[in-house]
Amino acid sequence: MNFKFEISNLKLKLCVSVSLCLILTCIPTASTQKRTRPAQRSQAPAGPYVPPSSEEPPPDPRTKPAAEPRPQKAEPPKRADVEVGEDEVVRINASEVLLPVTVRDADGRLVTGLGRGDFKVFEDGREQPLSDLSLRQVPVDVALLVDASSSVAESFEDFRRAADDFAAGVSADDRFCLVKFDDRVELLLDWSKSRLQLRRALNRLSTGVFTRFNDALLLAAREQFQRNERRRALVVLSDGIDSNRGSATAEAALRSLLEAQVTVYAIANTEIERARKREELDNLLGGNDASVRFNQLRIGDLREGLRVLDASEENLSALTRATGGRLYRPPSFRSLASVYAEIADELRHQYALYYTPTAPARDGRFRRVRVEVPGRDYEVSTRVGYYSERMK
Repeated sequence: MNFKFEISNLKLKLCVSVSLCLILTCIPTASTQKRTRPAQRSQAPAGPYVPPSSEEPPPDPRTKPAAEPRPQKAEPPKRADVEVGEDEVVRINASEVLLPVTVRDADGRLVTGLGRGDFKVFEDGREQPLSDLSLRQVPVDVALLVDASSSVAESFEDFRRAADDFAAGVSADDRFCLVKFDDRVELLLDWSKSRLQLRRALNRLSTGVFTRFNDALLLAAREQFQRNERRRALVVLSDGIDSNRGSATAEAALRSLLEAQVTVYAIANTEIERARKREELDNLLGGNDASVRFNQLRIGDLREGLRVLDASEENLSALTRATGGRLYRPPSFRSLASVYAEIADELRHQYALYYTPTAPARDGRFRRVRVEVPGRDYEVSTRVGYYSERMK
């Protein structure tokens, strides 16, 4: 009996050993695993957003990153009749282009009442004839993005009120969705015209730690905006500092926004953060020599933080210019309501210019666009260009 028991026990140990060996062979060793150091939020942005050059054809715009995150939806999608956005170059068919345009005078006031003959449109340096469909009213879909990291979390109440007023200020045919981003990107409300649904979604805002800013832009462009006849706009509240914990780069985010033909309006809390850091820095530098030496580490962090804010603001400015939008830097979160109201007013008074390119080659190439109002001292804003359709 003892002998049989020892044989059975030996067989059991042998089976366990073989199983462990098989499991261990499936686990990558430390030398083969890719290790990434957690990125710090104070890390400077990679560099300004640079639109592609029309002289060098970009890669296939249909190409997507291999390991791309998808937004996590807090409620079942309601996308049965999704049409999207405002403010962007939208193709109506294989050749016609819709170009949303904002015109302001020398005092920054919106200019209305212009006709088709007041505009000149250039594509890759060649003037384009405007079609008879120019200046017609086109509905807009607006994606509201909010940074839910700790630096913006205190603005939630002001943001809720501002977003609710914004929904009341857009036209009846316009729609909006709500996306929050921190450690992850989450769709809180899919396309809707209901202020009640928006209020419920706003009440589900919660605070995170990190900021996947580039992922939020890229995913909103690819998941929320489709090619159709509506204008497309994205309004984002953030300091624009990406924590580098996602997969998207600033360049990939910009390309996706241009491919989706989305106009970006950025509301940066950089002035608010900058004022705080400068106040703390002045207090530390105003102490005696011993105190200054003791606080050298914190002083260095504050100076680096100010540098990062400057770089982020530059990136946001480049991003909004490239997409035909605008950068806002409110001095306090209490100013959010007026900023969102100004954006809603701009969307209501945009011009929608249609034209058919004189060289409508379907090669997927990036086409640079410029709009002018000759003989007037006006500031004309539109996206820097669009990607032509690629022949399938």
